Amino acid sequence: CSKRVFKKTSGNGQLTLYLGKRDYVDHVDSVDPVEGVLKIDPADLGDRKVWIQLACAFRYGREDLDVIGLSFRKDIWIQHIQLYSDAGHKPTLTEMHDTLLKKAGEQGHAFTFNVPINLPCSVTLQPGPDDKGKACGVDFEVKAYLAKSADDPDEKIDKKDTCRLVIRKIQFAPDNTGSGQKAELCKSFMMSDKPVFLEASLDKEIYYHGDPIPVTIKIKNETNKVVKKIKVTVDQTTDVVLYSADKYTKNVLCEEFGETVEGNATFDKTLPITPLLTNNKEKRGLALDGRLKDEDTNLASTTIIRSGMDKEMLGILVSYKIKVNLMVSGGGLLGGLTASDVTVELPLTLMHPKPKGKKTPSFFIIISMASF
Repeated sequence: CSKRVFKKTSGNGQLTLYLGKRDYVDHVDSVDPVEGVLKIDPADLGDRKVWIQLACAFRYGREDLDVIGLSFRKDIWIQHIQLYSDAGHKPTLTEMHDTLLKKAGEQGHAFTFNVPINLPCSVTLQPGPDDKGKACGVDFEVKAYLAKSADDPDEKIDKKDTCRLVIRKIQFAPDNTGSGQKAELCKSFMMSDKPVFLEASLDKEIYYHGDPIPVTIKIKNETNKVVKKIKVTVDQTTDVVLYSADKYTKNVLCEEFGETVEGNATFDKTLPITPLLTNNKEKRGLALDGRLKDEDTNLASTTIIRSGMDKEMLGILVSYKIKVNLMVSGGGLLGGLTASDVTVELPLTLMHPKPKGKKTPSFFIIISMASF
């Protein structure tokens, strides 16, 4: 069994950053600490110090546009640690530290960042085919750099004096989940004294990415009209709360079922649906779980908001809803002209399951990161 070690070296060769993982789990009441090691060559530092920082930022524009004086990156949270010269940062060494220190050698310096529980999870907004540069969204970045002070805006830091790795903060579905949602509607029509009853329900509260979602649909048609078609859709709503009141909805699934329900008849059936990113690759602005470089990802997980949380700190809120729509048409010559819809909506929670226990790796593979 092996485990990867992620490594990034600065352009000047003086700094090498080591991390044992790039996914850090939000457990609701705590977040995995970011434990790493920085190898430092102290030669030719002059009066500069060596800093390591962890930043959570919201990016909402192309980086190359910063040259015109507009900032397209807003830091939500940032923490700096001085690693050289020694300023007293002495983290409790863990097994992860010990492994990374062996890789770094005598010039390795261990560090730990404790991540607050009120920060957002990593979210990427899917770029369009012509978009270049880093995608918009919420990201986390570990950065090592040489500077006289941690964050003096007047001090220019040369790119060759930095190295950085993007990491992800992710959330898994809780162990205990509630029962599924149910929605009902009774709709009457012109020229009919009887209604159509529609009920849609889910069998559990949370579904996992990629798994089929069984939607149970019950129809009681007491009219003389015919239910010609059942359409099930899933919409993703993205609420960008950090810098404006942007809120937009994108359809991620639309399926039509050729089920008919004649007048004075009933219907009771479970129809499976599976919303997937693979069917939505061309939709610009769709919210995805944070992406590292060009790795595959999936539709963004539903944002879980703890009581008392500041929504603005979350940057981007993601939610889903399922719509069940009946196309009901009248009989006779005017059937097409008297058609109408019956629709109900159900909230949907999409998340990842907690991974099952992993074995301790027997050796590590070092991966040098070319540009991230």
